[in-house]
Amino acid sequence: MRTWPALDVSRPSEPDLLTAALVDYGVAAIDETTQADAWRVFFKTDADRDAASRAIGRQFPEVAVCAVDIPDEDWVTKSQEALRAVRIGNTIVAPPWDVPHTGRLEPVLPAEAGAAGLRRPLVIVIRPSTGFGTGHHATTRMCLLALQQIDLSGRSAVDVGTGSGLLAIAASRLGASRVLAMDDDSSAFHAAQDNLTLNRAADVSLRLVDIRSVTLEPFDVVMANLTAPLIREAASRLADLTAPGGHLILSGFMTTEEADVLGAFGGFTPKARTEEEEWVCVTLQRP
Repeated sequence: MRTWPALDVSRPSEPDLLTAALVDYGVAAIDETTQADAWRVFFKTDADRDAASRAIGRQFPEVAVCAVDIPDEDWVTKSQEALRAVRIGNTIVAPPWDVPHTGRLEPVLPAEAGAAGLRRPLVIVIRPSTGFGTGHHATTRMCLLALQQIDLSGRSAVDVGTGSGLLAIAASRLGASRVLAMDDDSSAFHAAQDNLTLNRAADVSLRLVDIRSVTLEPFDVVMANLTAPLIREAASRLADLTAPGGHLILSGFMTTEEADVLGAFGGFTPKARTEEEEWVCVTLQRP
């Protein structure tokens, strides 16, 4: 039987900081419920697990870490089946088994219609996977809320590091005329492909590519829900990708990293900021 490399990690005093530290190490899932006093963190490879173990030891010396190999009992599917639809502003993100009947949804009040002027909540179907973007993480929620505050009608949008494809699908459904989703991770690429088949009303082009190695025409709206190091490294590319007068939505970083991230976009004007669970999302505008 196949086994999954995992770490049992004693429950941290600052869970958001530990989650942020694990982002770069091929995490497949984090089980916070099976053990009362510990997390079980699953990884894609043994090498990812070993590297993460060393990093936790350096950055969180008070946290106990134990490497384990877990038999494959389809734990990913079992944990994902507990997910239910979540409403974020006027958008409902639902797994295929919990899609609400649109005819039964309450109309959106005019004062709450947002930039898209929606009459009823928008429903987007996302199949949970190891990629980001089910709407249950703070950064995804904040990006989706930020997107709803921008008039996308007839505009172009690009989602850099698309993961599940949620933000790109939302941009298309909210009125963008041209949408590109891009990711350099093949697993995320295939997850996004799958989700596009579940949302046929969305018109999104999908590319398996790294923003740091491709040249594209500017877009009116650029979304980048990444990590602080990746945003800083790709800052010049993200800036060039944003059309004059266009908006750049950034998230995936924490309050302690905010100053460094914003410092990489000196010519941009801050237009909006939200914070949730120490995670930050900012909307910047290019002159």
